[in-house]
Amino acid sequence: MDFFAFPPLAAILDLAYAGLTGLTTLLQPVAGASAAAAAIVLVTLLVRAMLIPVGIAQARNEQTHARLAPRLRALQKRHRKDPERLQRETVQLYRDENTSPLAGFLPILIQAPLVGVLYAVFLHATIAGHPNGLLAHTLLGVPLGAGLAGSVAAGTADVATWIVFGAVVLLIAAVGEVTRRVLRPAVPVADGDSLPAGPLRLLGVLQFATAVVAMFVPLAAGLYLVVTVAWTLVQRVILRRRYPLLVTSG
Repeated sequence: MDFFAFPPLAAILDLAYAGLTGLTTLLQPVAGASAAAAAIVLVTLLVRAMLIPVGIAQARNEQTHARLAPRLRALQKRHRKDPERLQRETVQLYRDENTSPLAGFLPILIQAPLVGVLYAVFLHATIAGHPNGLLAHTLLGVPLGAGLAGSVAAGTADVATWIVFGAVVLLIAAVGEVTRRVLRPAVPVADGDSLPAGPLRLLGVLQFATAVVAMFVPLAAGLYLVVTVAWTLVQRVILRRRYPLLVTSG
């Protein structure tokens, strides 16, 4: 079921589409045939800039949870045989710190509608009953509505398609590798504890999931993903310095 087929959501999607096409027209004298691609990059940057306060809230929340981690481990050890007491003590700890275990989800919920609408514009060939003309534009000769997997399956993948999508996928993968190395969670291990390897391995896999997605979505969505992951990496590095995860073992 396509939720954007419902009239209210279709109208919102059409509004976002109109804004992108209008910006494409403005950029046409400067960017030429790549005006739509340039519009996607600029709008994505604008949306990410609007969400900077959300990123700050996430960084603060990560710092708080990192600071509480040793005390939470201590509670788990102390009350591991009494789940009800453990729950009460955990709730009280978060209450004393004026935070919540679910606080990290609030920023995600705040940004989801805005990001979801923008991303949906790049995935829909038809918007509010009319063709998505944005996807008919090209980048270096490759239609923004074309996907790598679809082009290969249809036998229409030419040299330009491989070069453009190869650059998109490699850029996303490279950002993912830098993200994995730079933002790897440094979780100290308390005496007698062992650090679970599963979550760390999963983190490494998830960093490259976006690159795989870029092979199956339209090029317009791939451009959005490139800008998004690059912005996110730079923002998180800056905010990690501003709100360092100074965790000590408890």
